[in-house]
Amino acid sequence: MRLKDKIAIVIGAGQQPGETIGNGRATAIRFAQEGAKVLLVDSNEDWASETLHMIEAEDGAGSSVFKADITDEEQCKALAATCADRYGRIDVLHNNVGRSRGDRGTVELDGDMWDELMTLNLKGMFLTCKHVLPVMRTQNSGAIINVSSTSSIAARPTIAYKTGKGAVNTMTHHLAMENAPYGIRVNAIVPGLMDTPMAIERRASERGVGREVIRDERHAQVPLQNRMGSAWDVANAALFLASDEANYITGVLLPVDGGLLGKIG
Repeated sequence: MRLKDKIAIVIGAGQQPGETIGNGRATAIRFAQEGAKVLLVDSNEDWASETLHMIEAEDGAGSSVFKADITDEEQCKALAATCADRYGRIDVLHNNVGRSRGDRGTVELDGDMWDELMTLNLKGMFLTCKHVLPVMRTQNSGAIINVSSTSSIAARPTIAYKTGKGAVNTMTHHLAMENAPYGIRVNAIVPGLMDTPMAIERRASERGVGREVIRDERHAQVPLQNRMGSAWDVANAALFLASDEANYITGVLLPVDGGLLGKIG
């Protein structure tokens, strides 16, 4: 097992209802399948508990749930302390929380919405890293995986999500260089168009069209067989970066996008 005896925190381990599985849930399950005990963190305790039940149904033992709003620093401090108390260490931090709902073009975007999106997409990730890093530094080991987006690099019609994810890329590089002396690796996954509930359900609802309309439009944009990826593609990339197979990799932005970024230019 590639994560045998490792302790992982997955931020955003639940998911909203939908036909498919979300990135955070899929990653938590893959980590558990490969031997990790996972602290399943989500602001919705019921959603995280559903993920726990799925892990336990596959005979995965030892994972647990922690409810937290990562935009609140005290709750980020508490989740790191709880993981260390329950399991004795923290080997992996997987930061999966992010949102584009509410974003607009520059002139149309309200300042309060800018603050809300930046707080969730960027500040929350900073806070989880801030409070997990002291544990990892004491161990002289650890792996942090931040989920970014191709929106950080490709042209997008809206500003806040793109800007926040671009900052995630920059922060990932900084954290990698800052913590390399402690044996801590920090990398980011850059997903492209994924068939997840957050991507499909919201857009179908907002536009008043069927899910397949949204799927067909997104499939057509992807060079690799005109097919979106799934949350399992992100989860498998996270598994690699979390594992000892990647023990000489840090500061990397890993696209998982079916060639989408190859279309630039």
